[in-house]
Amino acid sequence: MTNKRDELLKLAEQIIKLSPKMRFVGIIDLHGNIAEGIMKKGKTLLESQKGLEHFCKQVGQRRKMRKEFDKSLGKVRFVHVERENVSQLAIYTKKNTIFVTVEPELSIKKKIQIVNTIKKLAMNI
Repeated sequence: MTNKRDELLKLAEQIIKLSPKMRFVGIIDLHGNIAEGIMKKGKTLLESQKGLEHFCKQVGQRRKMRKEFDKSLGKVRFVHVERENVSQLAIYTKKNTIFVTVEPELSIKKKIQIVNTIKKLAMNI
């Protein structure tokens, strides 16, 4: 029997292999803590581990803020942020947020395919 941490690591490893344009996969709990994370070699997300942890805390806070509008607008399925240097995807599961960064030149069609695949892979976490 595998434990939860092994399960999350396996999921992160599956996700990072979805595209050569993938940079980072983080599985963030509902408090904004990084439960598991994988950075592709040679890629960077932020300048430091502390910066990454702070950023992921904010991902968790934004999820809580979006929940305010669930009743009127429906639940958030995923969030896509397009920046100059990176594209960010946040996919919500019941107990975690899967935060992914990819190269910005990846087509929107491919990004949506990645989101849909992640949703299928992460159905049970």
